[in-house]
Amino acid sequence: MDITGKIIAALEPRSGVAKASGNPWKIQEYVLETIGEQYPKKMMFSIFGEDKIQQAAINIGDEVVVSFDINAREFNGRWYNDIRAWRVSHDVNGAAPAPQQPFAPAAAAPAAAPDPFAPSNEKDDLPF
Repeated sequence: MDITGKIIAALEPRSGVAKASGNPWKIQEYVLETIGEQYPKKMMFSIFGEDKIQQAAINIGDEVVVSFDINAREFNGRWYNDIRAWRVSHDVNGAAPAPQQPFAPAAAAPAAAPDPFAPSNEKDDLPF
């Protein structure tokens, strides 16, 4: 999935060491506000891995296109959504997908229905 918006917050990065492998890890979370909508929405997403965080080079105020995956996980009987970015593009004008309207699929204009009361040259077999 893709979303276009402006970065309005960068949360404090978190880091640690994996218990199983002993490898270090780092995660950075950002808040994006959609642009070009009547009612802008906010979404928090994360980037996992120090190299990917540096590659994204996100600053507050940047307009970006974020490609992301959504996954849910359970912890102590509660479910949490995880929105993880896998690509961040600063080319908003060239790489942005066409905006999609939720619950309103794009469809061709309906064809005009024939007028049942218009005069016709057809012979009618009704007795009256």
